[in-house]
Amino acid sequence: MPIFIKKENFKDKTLELSNNERKKFLLMHKEWVKEIHKSGHYIHSGYLINEKKMPGGGGLLILEAKDYLTAKKIIENDPMIKNDLVNWDLKEWISIDGSQPKFSNHLG
Repeated sequence: MPIFIKKENFKDKTLELSNNERKKFLLMHKEWVKEIHKSGHYIHSGYLINEKKMPGGGGLLILEAKDYLTAKKIIENDPMIKNDLVNWDLKEWISIDGSQPKFSNHLG
């Protein structure tokens, strides 16, 4: 199955939220990822850090889905997106050698 990458950055309004308010949405995101995984999709999500190991560089999500439309429908239900907290972009990833590794072989 194709692999999709979603990259995101917090919107300015998200950065203005208190840590507790942001944490609430991040916990919702974690639960959403768990539910997608339970439904049979390979999905992995994490945040990006800078060279000093400080967060703030955004997030990255890797998802295996049958096609772009399916991946987009799944991603649009992310609480971070539904609550308009991030700017995001979704792309399909294709290996330079044309192979299509399975998540179950590498990440699952």
